[in-house]
Amino acid sequence: MAERKPRTEKKTHTLLIVESPAKAKTIEKYLGPGYTVMASMGHLIDLPKSRIAIDVENNFEPEYITVRGKAKILKELQTTANKAGHVLLASDNDREGEAISFHLQNAFLKKNPKLSIERIVFNEITPAAIRDAVAHPGAIDMEKVKAQKARRVLDRIVGYNISPILWEKVKNGLSAGRVQSVALRLICEREKEVESFIPEEYWTLGVELAKGKSRFTAQMLKFADGSGELKSEKEIKAVMQGLEGESFTVSDVKETEKSLKPRPPFTTSQLQQTAANRLGFTSRKTMQIAQQLYEGVNIGEGRIGLITYMRTDSTRISAVALDEVREYIAQAYPKSLPQEPNVYTMGKGAQDAHEAVRPTIVSYTPDSIKEHLTKEQQRLYALIWERFVSSQMTNARTKTVSVDIAAGEALFRVSSTATVEKGFQAALDVLAAKESGKRLPSLAVGDVLERGGFLPEQHFTMGPARYTDATIVKVLEEKGIGRPSTYASIISVLMDRHYVVRKSKQLMPTPLGRIIYELLAKSFSDIIDVNFTAGMESLLDRVEGSGEDWVGMIRGFYQPFRDKVLHAAQTLESLKGVMDEETDHTCEKCGRKMIKKLGRFGFFLACSGFPECRNTKSIPLADCPKPGCGGKIVARRKMKGRGKEFYGCTNYPECDFISHFMPTSSTCPRCGWFLVEKSDKKRGTYKACINKDCDYLHTAGEEEAEEERGDADD
Repeated sequence: MAERKPRTEKKTHTLLIVESPAKAKTIEKYLGPGYTVMASMGHLIDLPKSRIAIDVENNFEPEYITVRGKAKILKELQTTANKAGHVLLASDNDREGEAISFHLQNAFLKKNPKLSIERIVFNEITPAAIRDAVAHPGAIDMEKVKAQKARRVLDRIVGYNISPILWEKVKNGLSAGRVQSVALRLICEREKEVESFIPEEYWTLGVELAKGKSRFTAQMLKFADGSGELKSEKEIKAVMQGLEGESFTVSDVKETEKSLKPRPPFTTSQLQQTAANRLGFTSRKTMQIAQQLYEGVNIGEGRIGLITYMRTDSTRISAVALDEVREYIAQAYPKSLPQEPNVYTMGKGAQDAHEAVRPTIVSYTPDSIKEHLTKEQQRLYALIWERFVSSQMTNARTKTVSVDIAAGEALFRVSSTATVEKGFQAALDVLAAKESGKRLPSLAVGDVLERGGFLPEQHFTMGPARYTDATIVKVLEEKGIGRPSTYASIISVLMDRHYVVRKSKQLMPTPLGRIIYELLAKSFSDIIDVNFTAGMESLLDRVEGSGEDWVGMIRGFYQPFRDKVLHAAQTLESLKGVMDEETDHTCEKCGRKMIKKLGRFGFFLACSGFPECRNTKSIPLADCPKPGCGGKIVARRKMKGRGKEFYGCTNYPECDFISHFMPTSSTCPRCGWFLVEKSDKKRGTYKACINKDCDYLHTAGEEEAEEERGDADD
């Protein structure tokens, strides 16, 4: 009998599961033939949407089900896992990712209790990072799972108890989230401040001066014992007349040097704020593009993740990344390499679970991979790359020359700032700051300057600015509301529910949003209280950080909250139809009166004969100002492009009048056309006449003047 050969053991095949197909595609190229990489497409097992699904009598235990429409994905993963024999769960390294891995593990073990399952985490999607993660697997972090569970249960209890009250008292289909409602409160309260603010007029005075062939402009710093700002054009003219015969003499010259420190690498909130301010990106857009850069882009040599994980509140960077960036700076900017690495302190309450947002490979400069990225990807990558590289460079130094010029009772000043040592600024392009002030000629005390013309300028005081994506994220972070992973979704949810709209990058509450806020403020003031919400966030963090008893935390919250829900349901006055208002408009289909109603997307006109007549139309906002037209101005939306809203005449196409600014309820006292709301950096939010031939600006002073003229005419 022939000798039997020793049996060779078959090598176990490994299934690695990530959240998205793009990430799977990138990682699969880094691993050998013994690996299959698949995507879970986010949560496969979660709470049902149709009911609260929280057993409040049994330690608030949630009832999990397979997410509708995802059973096929789960079954395919289970089948592949059984064939593989070994599974690596590689969902994102945060609470939601940990929960995804936990539920997948449970689903797999139900089918095959002996299946080998391990958890891997990584901060960047590069060959080295993925291979290192695969070589050092671990177990699921149950503290993170508990923290996610506690947050999910708390949000479900709040949302599924308050939402039915909104259905009963306001309108079907509405909802209220725990954190989003606080953001709505901030936006509504700011809107009240904007509306109550009345701008006041003031004037400043500049003067053109020259020494030899060099010309420059100085601004009046003060006049007599007052400031350089005067209340009216009349006062400014009096000052100019008084200075006509005066000589302009240099009275003081000061030079000051300033050292500017580089900024730390990006956290999530700082990235969203900077992208909003520099690139005009919404928070949602910033995170979508950052996700693409993180998951992997084909740069010719193959797919690679270009940035680290983009949801973080830490400025920390790894030792490997620090060595790499210092080596790069030594070659590219040798004069700007500090002797010791720059160290940055983290913000209060930072979890420090992930590194800062940085490029994975610093030698991939924005220009070197530009051809492989979309324009938006390249611009965001440039922000991240510049911020990271500059963060480990030396300080910049600037010199400011400030010159005071005396003329009669007036004192003028001109300043110029120049960079004397670039330092970290050498690495900046997209993030570069503009130098302030034109270079001045050599000036000394006693120099008499040649005077040119005066430059009087009218201004109006600026009221509180409405929140933008950048400023609301900043406030949420400062107040401890939400977390890096939720900032973008907070804004998106408010927009999707049409509680808030974005106009000229400003966040404004809709009439519906205001109603929701007023109702919540009346019955659930603590739920939408900033300090209360921040405290709840801290408790949820402690569940993860120190094993806080989440069930006890929820129990302490639940009963008082439930009492308020029952009280609100019994005592709150119904607001259904409270905004309905009969109008003078007649339905062109049946002849009945039209009613002004509040819908999910704002006010509209509906026939009072509903349901027999279902005619609806846009509500007129103003009379068409074109002579002899007689039409009404209504909101319209472009069919092509981004579908931006504009305002046009109901007699279109016979009348082609349009406005890109929303009409207000006021008419111009000078020409009779309607006023619109405008906004710019110089004046903030203000009202102005839509008539391009009319210079009427809606201010307190002019309103009073118009009223006085009207009284005189009467």
